[in-house]
Amino acid sequence: DIFTSPPSSSSTRRENRIESMAGMLANSVLLPQPSILLPVSSSRSSRSIRRTLVMVTASSAKPSDSVSVSTKSSADSVFTAPPGFKPPEPKRFAVKPGKLLDVLGAAIGVLLRLGTGVFVSGYSASFVSKDAIPADQYALRIGGITVKETSRLGPRPAKPIEIYEFEGCPFCRKVREMVTVLDLDILYFPCPRGSPNFRPMVNQMGGKQQFPYMVDPNTGVSMYESDGIIKYLSEKYGDGTVPLSLSLGPLTAITAAFATLGRLGKGNLYTPAKLPPKPIVFWAYEGSPFCKLVREVLVELELPHIQRSCARGSPKRQELLTKAGHFQVPYLEDPNTGVNMFESAEIIEYLKQTYAA
Repeated sequence: DIFTSPPSSSSTRRENRIESMAGMLANSVLLPQPSILLPVSSSRSSRSIRRTLVMVTASSAKPSDSVSVSTKSSADSVFTAPPGFKPPEPKRFAVKPGKLLDVLGAAIGVLLRLGTGVFVSGYSASFVSKDAIPADQYALRIGGITVKETSRLGPRPAKPIEIYEFEGCPFCRKVREMVTVLDLDILYFPCPRGSPNFRPMVNQMGGKQQFPYMVDPNTGVSMYESDGIIKYLSEKYGDGTVPLSLSLGPLTAITAAFATLGRLGKGNLYTPAKLPPKPIVFWAYEGSPFCKLVREVLVELELPHIQRSCARGSPKRQELLTKAGHFQVPYLEDPNTGVNMFESAEIIEYLKQTYAA
């Protein structure tokens, strides 16, 4: 079943025009991009990719176990880690030399969006004694201070929701922020400009090349429009409440557009890459500048990935601690090569060396 919006009222049409102006600001004034013609020949391959990828989707507890991407070109490729590759040791709050400006640029958006995408819905924190939480349980520990963090989650989808989007789109950012608030796992299909697979696929499924585009395999609902997607996710997987910072209409869109200034043009244009047979698993959340830097590359290389949201208050922080023996994001699991690793700068180098054509 495809969700179709009812005819717009005059006020809705006015809001849509204002949102369109914000999008033009982000994509034309702030983020100038060349016009790119998409190859018609990619359509059959695109349909095949999605059919295979969504044929069997595991539950969100183990979202990548039986999800696969299959194309004629990638089927002949064998993906391995770069020669001599060794996952780096995680370093808490460390910035690789020469990358400080990148991190600061990625952090600007969090400030402009007033921290939206940092906390899970119903977040609360309390100081407890250092012995109140066992060492093998996640807690925020700074010096001798221990903070217990909790949140309130709504119903959990059995299968990851699918979202077609790209990093530099302000409307896509709004949806990603809501995904973080709801602590949802999302199967992202990156759609940078000029990408040969998933951008044309959106036009085939929905009838127009507009982003973001959401498909919920749990309900059969598919839809465009960021505000509509946010409302749907809130009602279906939350308590129906949309944060104030995502409820300000045109102001939300405009601030989301200006939030791209620190990384002008990043995460927008396709870089030729080899499509892997399985989506990468990416532990991250929207408010982390380190995670943003990695997502830019995932999008530019058009690499499908399941993002396991783990903002402050997420119970998945404990899950990652148990899995990896350490909590830190971003964390990457690549089922195509068997590589699991921390550290954003090294993850970026790994992705480029492994998948760039």
